Amino acid sequence: MTTTNPFGSETSTPAADPRDPLFHAVDQAVAVVGLVRPADLPSRTPCAEYDVRQLTGHVVAVLRGIAYVAGGGHAYDVPSIVLDLGDDAWAAAAAANAADLRAAWSDDAVLDRVLRLPWGEVPGRGAALAYVQELTTHAWDLATALGRADILDPGLAEIALVAAQRFLPAQPRGGGIPFESPVEVAADAPVYDRLVAWLGRDPRWSPA
Repeated sequence: MTTTNPFGSETSTPAADPRDPLFHAVDQAVAVVGLVRPADLPSRTPCAEYDVRQLTGHVVAVLRGIAYVAGGGHAYDVPSIVLDLGDDAWAAAAAANAADLRAAWSDDAVLDRVLRLPWGEVPGRGAALAYVQELTTHAWDLATALGRADILDPGLAEIALVAAQRFLPAQPRGGGIPFESPVEVAADAPVYDRLVAWLGRDPRWSPA
């Protein structure tokens, strides 16, 4: 699937509606969650603090949170991780939360509404792009842990990288910013490598 860059180029008008890449990032995250099998749940992930069960539970929770904030709720009102699901219930939960998310963001007014995110109050347009970055990065985390990074859409990573570099400076990191310093990669490295490296992950990470 081709994804339109909502930032546009330096000489073009940015796309007005960032929900297209947001919904595509949601679909990709749901697809990756659908690959998780019960035997995978204890496995390691590139997120040192999460195994596959915890990371999957975080993605499921983020999908719910994105829907919740669109209606005016504060992101801190909903858990950041869900762990009380059966081993075979993750895909259905992700799909249900994704459907709620689409419904919540279907109102055009959400784009100009000020949403209350964990890092501050942000207009819906900016929040959508921040969530593209979060979902796309966690899709890489989970797909890499499962050995299935081959299914990821590079177009989403291009958008997520622009968002990450716009919203998250290289320094300072740590403290209230939950990312390590950027990892050095070649300028022509694959786009997912550049994205996750900017967010402090080692793109060479392997589950082995």
